[in-house]
Amino acid sequence: MKKLFWLAALGAAFAATGAGAQVEKKDVHIAVGGKASLYYLPLTIAEQLGYFKDEGLNVRISDFAGGAVALRAVVGGSADVVSGAYEHTISLQSKKQYFQAFVAQGRLPQIAFGVATAKAGEIKSLKDLKGLKVGVSAPGSSTHNLVKQLLKKGGLDPNKDVAVIGVGLGAQAIAAIKSGQIDAISNTDPVITKLEQDHAIRVLADTRTLKGTQDAWGAPLPSGCLYAPIEFVQKNPNTARALATAIVRADKWIAKASATDVAKVVPESYLLGDRALYLFSYDKVKEAISPDGIISDAGARATLQALAAFDPDIHPAEIKLAQTYTNEFSRQANQKYK
Repeated sequence: MKKLFWLAALGAAFAATGAGAQVEKKDVHIAVGGKASLYYLPLTIAEQLGYFKDEGLNVRISDFAGGAVALRAVVGGSADVVSGAYEHTISLQSKKQYFQAFVAQGRLPQIAFGVATAKAGEIKSLKDLKGLKVGVSAPGSSTHNLVKQLLKKGGLDPNKDVAVIGVGLGAQAIAAIKSGQIDAISNTDPVITKLEQDHAIRVLADTRTLKGTQDAWGAPLPSGCLYAPIEFVQKNPNTARALATAIVRADKWIAKASATDVAKVVPESYLLGDRALYLFSYDKVKEAISPDGIISDAGARATLQALAAFDPDIHPAEIKLAQTYTNEFSRQANQKYK
């Protein structure tokens, strides 16, 4: 009888603690660049709906001006995991820094490039971008990489032919283009949609849709994900699994959610004072959000080729692509949340 009581008590203890008893690192610090952007919506949904807590994690999220700045926080050791663009894992490996993405938030880049309406008449081809002041979330971020890609296509030098200015991913970016501080902008939603609605820009490249991504990059590219130093993932597999499970659960919630559902969950500040704008922006990017957290093998290969086209430090033959991402945890999460 005592043995049965002891077993029942032990089972109850496991049920009460759940996955939290198994994670190697309960307190996890995530760095993100522009958290209010729809690019990172799964991160916010997982946080707001308590999915990280359900997996036994205490997650702290620090918001920075752009993905490159968030990455520096992890490289410097002040944060554990980056919520950022998958492509950075490839760029880092070319510098002998080994990071691994372990769950996808986006399956398309969700970035658009537009020229200020006042300058749009002067832009007849990509070559005409020469000499412009271009706003990106932060130099070195994925918004900057789209600019480099377009300049390369136009026969320009991505490092010399435009002035790149960091403007963030929110109201500051909108003000920068409207005030004339910058002539063009590479950014995400809801910023781009707001500028379109206000007739402040003319969009020249748009990776919020499958067609636009195909036109700009030649293939669908994975975008926002959670990634960390590969040693972190190897030493903390249960923690990585818990993080991935929370994001996959958020991905799946979003796949079934309406714009109104999303607007009810995100903080009021994300709406930029215009609820209708946010709803419209969400509908424009919904197909770009990952439905299952899986990073496409073909997308990873396409990302490598795209980066190599304008980054002389990236040599495809030298990159061990399989080390830059894993779908192990996302697949397990999909079994849990079908």
